Amino acid sequence: MVAGPRQVGKTTLVQQVTERLGLDVRFVSADEPTLRGPEWIAQQWEAVRAGSGGNPGILVLDEVQKIPGWSESVKRLWDEDTRRRRPIKVVLLGSAPLLIQRGLAESLGGRFEVMRLPHWSLGEMREAFGWTVERFVYFGGYPGAAALAREPERWRRYVLDALVETTIARDVLLLSRVDKPALLRRLFELGCRYSGQVLSYTKMLGQLQDAGNTTTLAHYLDLLAASGMVTGIPKFAGETVRQRGSSPKLQVLNTALMTSQSGLDFDEARSDREFWGRLVESAVGAHLANAAAVGLCELFYWRERNREVDFVVRRGREVTAIEVKSGRTGDSQPGLAAFTEAFRPKRKLLVGGDGIALDDFLSQPVEHWVSG
Repeated sequence: MVAGPRQVGKTTLVQQVTERLGLDVRFVSADEPTLRGPEWIAQQWEAVRAGSGGNPGILVLDEVQKIPGWSESVKRLWDEDTRRRRPIKVVLLGSAPLLIQRGLAESLGGRFEVMRLPHWSLGEMREAFGWTVERFVYFGGYPGAAALAREPERWRRYVLDALVETTIARDVLLLSRVDKPALLRRLFELGCRYSGQVLSYTKMLGQLQDAGNTTTLAHYLDLLAASGMVTGIPKFAGETVRQRGSSPKLQVLNTALMTSQSGLDFDEARSDREFWGRLVESAVGAHLANAAAVGLCELFYWRERNREVDFVVRRGREVTAIEVKSGRTGDSQPGLAAFTEAFRPKRKLLVGGDGIALDDFLSQPVEHWVSG
């Protein structure tokens, strides 16, 4: 199973890998206007059975979460082939990880391996498109939008129409129960506007001017996080189990979601020190949050009175405290000092300012900084 947000290269990756194997491959997608059902999966499966001629065949089902009852059908067909020792391999692709995980857990226990693909990193965007760290901070990690970066308005419309609207309309609203779709959309916009800031659910409801409840808001934030858009980072409390109702720190998973709605072009964003500072912190947060989304670590923030640490990363039993600065700073980092006294982290990192260069931090995988 290959899961991840839209436009991170799931389909391209599987096509490239299967082409190199030299096996018969049937690649089909449920992301089409024609209504698909469980019988459609069976038809594709039978085509691979008939065409394999006793040799291993590969069936690739793209956007499988669009098919009602997909997991039960896959389970039945897979078990049939297992009993009859048919050498068929199946790859499932999907862009709604929450729904996919639910289907895997309900029907396919012990029968699958999940590969989770996050948004592209600075290293990947640099290798593919030659991007500098500044361009990555502004334009984010959408490879499909990279070719439009020289035409800012086309780039902005592509991100908003082809990525944001498609994800919300087709991967969230169409496939999940959302009683207040307008509230979910406004929550997404709020998450982009306040990325890097801690907001209680009560304050969010006030900002959104909605009479909903905090449980609904938390659920909608979970849906946005699962679709690879905006997440809520919980507060670190040591060994204490986190309370669901605690105030989350809003965090975009791709900085393009912030800049495409900001109304500022690259030069304007770069010269706006306050906005650029929030963008830099969000770029670091997105780097960490994408690692957390694929299970490499756990991500938190910490705040006690007026002391705060931007990010707290836990990997196994080791804890790393991370503070982000967009310019040079001469202060003593009182948040890091207070956190160290309370929790004794394995390591403390300052990104930007007089610490680790932003380019260096974003160029390395998260585990480079929080392990060993």
